[in-house]
Amino acid sequence: MKRYDFPALDERYFETTLSCGLRVRVIPKPGFSKTYAVMAVNYGAIDTAFTLDGMTRVTPNGVAHYLEHKMFDMPYGDAMNRFSQFGGNPNAFTSYTMTAYYVECTERLRENLQTLVEFVTTPYFTEQSVEKERGIIAQEIRMYEDSPGSRVYENLFRGMYRNHPVRVPIAGTVESIQEITTGTLELCHRAFYAPGNAMLCVAGDVDPEEIAKTAEEQMPQSMPAMARREYGPAEEPTPAERTVRQEMEISMPTFLLGFKGVPPKPGMETMKREFVGDLTADLMLGPTSPLYSELYGEGLVDGGFSAGYEGMRGVSLFSAGGESKDPDAVVERIFREAERIRREGFDPDLFRCLKQASLGRKVRELDSLENICLRSCETCFDGAEYFRMDEVLQSVTPEDVQAFAEEYLREDRATVSVIYPNRKRSD
Repeated sequence: MKRYDFPALDERYFETTLSCGLRVRVIPKPGFSKTYAVMAVNYGAIDTAFTLDGMTRVTPNGVAHYLEHKMFDMPYGDAMNRFSQFGGNPNAFTSYTMTAYYVECTERLRENLQTLVEFVTTPYFTEQSVEKERGIIAQEIRMYEDSPGSRVYENLFRGMYRNHPVRVPIAGTVESIQEITTGTLELCHRAFYAPGNAMLCVAGDVDPEEIAKTAEEQMPQSMPAMARREYGPAEEPTPAERTVRQEMEISMPTFLLGFKGVPPKPGMETMKREFVGDLTADLMLGPTSPLYSELYGEGLVDGGFSAGYEGMRGVSLFSAGGESKDPDAVVERIFREAERIRREGFDPDLFRCLKQASLGRKVRELDSLENICLRSCETCFDGAEYFRMDEVLQSVTPEDVQAFAEEYLREDRATVSVIYPNRKRSD
């Protein structure tokens, strides 16, 4: 395995690519009692249209999430039970761009790692189990539909994007999952769970060569073809809708204001855009910003208010929101502040202070085994290097932040998603 050193962070990792195409990264953490292993697949909710073996396919919304649920089924039973025999604590999640399966353990790492690699690479679906899961996932979807936090976020994406599959919730809809069959799951596993489209990352007090050997023994030796993804026509710079409003059984309105931007190219530019966007959020709307202090002092926002940047393949936005008794007033104040910033710029002293604070937060995140494994996989799939974060953040200049503000923080790029209390409550 090749060793990579990052002396500025006092970090290192060992990495190799197995004969089957799987990338294996091991991050030594001497003295840690726990080990964290993640098997991540570069496949998420937005990957619904693709070309495989020369054929164009369009799958129902929600397949990636459905597949995550069913991957734990094995010919011998439930993989969760096998993990419990070895003292492993497993779980999984699906995002818009990635599916991750992971296990945390303090002993019997080899057995836990073998189980992790085996079940992720073994598609085993029966008609009966797939049908049974349909009701479980439908209940999960309805739970999200009843959550104002989920609804305001999903409504924002639906308002901002005309064509991109991010318009649809990660789990799909109750209607779309009715179309998912064992054949659909087998197709998408073949299309995206190829070793060359996945990464195994392990962090802990472990032997890198032993990790690679265990993975090699467990992985299939073939290198199947991978799918080519399609995300529809290029998005226009302006949003599909200016406002998306909904009523729910809540006591206080909740809102999200989003500004649509042009997605960065894959590679380190993706990481830099993330840092620039989050630093812009700190400067404009963070707890130490003048505007946040004003809004908080007037009772228009509370401690749950937040702002930040989000990007993925074909999607890039800056958003801010939370609960407010008067969302329209907060949105109007943000628009005014955005106009002032585009005209006058940011406070340079505050920029330097917040940039240093941001670097400190990111360095502290290196103490989390879960974080360094998941971020390693996410950035790898984006063509970036997570452990170069210090030099990337140090390279951010006031001019970068100003250029970001001038591109994103424009009213014609904005969509407002608001959930209001149901008016019937007062009838």
